Amino acid sequence: MVYSTAQAQQEMLDEIAIAGDDVAVALADLMEAYELLDDPTADRLEGELFKPLQLASGRLKRTVSGFAERHDLSARPPAEAVPGSPHHGARGFLDRAEVAAVKADTRLAELQDTLRPVEIGDGELRDGLSEVRRLLGEVPGRARVFLRTLGR
Repeated sequence: MVYSTAQAQQEMLDEIAIAGDDVAVALADLMEAYELLDDPTADRLEGELFKPLQLASGRLKRTVSGFAERHDLSARPPAEAVPGSPHHGARGFLDRAEVAAVKADTRLAELQDTLRPVEIGDGELRDGLSEVRRLLGEVPGRARVFLRTLGR
């Protein structure tokens, strides 16, 4: 069976979209946590966690759509992000958001490790994925600090 460049590009695009779904889950959970917090703490959450994830999400969307346009591919729409259960309160949502962000970063790292983005020869894709990973990489540390000070 012949494996074409277009097939490889589409598969890679689909894998990146799954990481985007993980980022969407993280954002949905942060929104739920936001609603459970007092105003000053919610504002901290927005600045320390929500904004970096929102930037990562936007950068990932631009990277995916640009790659799809440059190679005449179709990018699937993001999956509907469903937040977790509120039974663990804001901490539960924050924990789940952190896990989803790490999962997205891990997916992108594994994709980069395959060297497929290099083999395809798309510098904008590689740069976009690196920027998204940089933003996602900040989330676990920020989440731990935020959780440590939650309720104080």
